[in-house]
Amino acid sequence: MLENEYEKIYWAKGEYVMGIDEAGRGPLCGPLVVASCILPIGYENELINDSKKLTERKREKLFPIIIKDALDYRFRIVEPEEIDKYDIYHATKMAMDDLSRSTDIHKVTLTDAMPLGRKDVIDMIKGDARSISIAAASILAKVLRDHIMMGYDVLYPEYEYRNHKGYGTKRHLELMDQYGLNKLYRMSYRPCQIREIKLF
Repeated sequence: MLENEYEKIYWAKGEYVMGIDEAGRGPLCGPLVVASCILPIGYENELINDSKKLTERKREKLFPIIIKDALDYRFRIVEPEEIDKYDIYHATKMAMDDLSRSTDIHKVTLTDAMPLGRKDVIDMIKGDARSISIAAASILAKVLRDHIMMGYDVLYPEYEYRNHKGYGTKRHLELMDQYGLNKLYRMSYRPCQIREIKLF
């Protein structure tokens, strides 16, 4: 079970907590997906954990459960153009700040190591392994991003996005060399800067 140290503090006072996390800061292409999640006071689900510690099958199983049980959940999709414009850190921070202000039913926002510079936001190191609210958000973000990349696999099957989800694996880099870069790529990332662009 997760510690839920801050949930326990605020839930004991009858106050709601928003968790925020992201998926997709590292990949060379595709969007960054940021998700927020507000769970009912006292919510428990021993299967919910840091999305990186769960198998794809377990994440897919938990996704509809979290959607059904959450009091509120939201997504921000940050496209490659925005990532290139602001850099990945600031694009992530802006999306998280936007989500944290998107509803006022919660008393505090918990983020996974992303300081937003506000008193009502607590940034937690390894928060997705300590907070059920952040862990739930991490699952929502990860599953949605994987689904987006599976859709891109249909549009651009030659890049094999189904297998690597846009991360810089050896095979992905080989395919980038072979086919060039399409509009999904983050041109501010070094592996993209040194390769041929094919706009389609």
